[in-house]
Amino acid sequence: MTTPNKVVVVPRNFVLLAELEAAQKGTGDGTISWGLEDEDDMALRFWNGMILGPSGTAFDNRIYNLKIECGPKYPDQPPVLRFYNKIKLNGVSENGMIDKRIFNTLNKWNREYKIRTVLSEIRESMTNKHNIKLAQPPEGAYY
Repeated sequence: MTTPNKVVVVPRNFVLLAELEAAQKGTGDGTISWGLEDEDDMALRFWNGMILGPSGTAFDNRIYNLKIECGPKYPDQPPVLRFYNKIKLNGVSENGMIDKRIFNTLNKWNREYKIRTVLSEIRESMTNKHNIKLAQPPEGAYY
């Protein structure tokens, strides 16, 4: 007798704890990072993100900080992201909010995606031909 394949759904906090552990270990090439805004945030809801602007673009030599909110339905629903630094980038509103319709990882979200996935896509979009030469607000400008 065969047993049907059972899909195990990993609980929200376990997913986020794994993401926190990956962030603390510094996985990746150092061009993006993420971590909890407040280490006492037991709900693991509020995060900070950082993107290092790609070289050879209008974003070169700049560090962009983001606020990330992983709501109660994360990872079944995508996080909400907002830039702290002013940035001119397709898919970012006048108040720094990320338009989830523009970025595939947010628009076609699935629970296998991670905070790292979204930050990587945003950084990659900075090298897109529509963004690469956009004049940027002065450094030190915030929303």
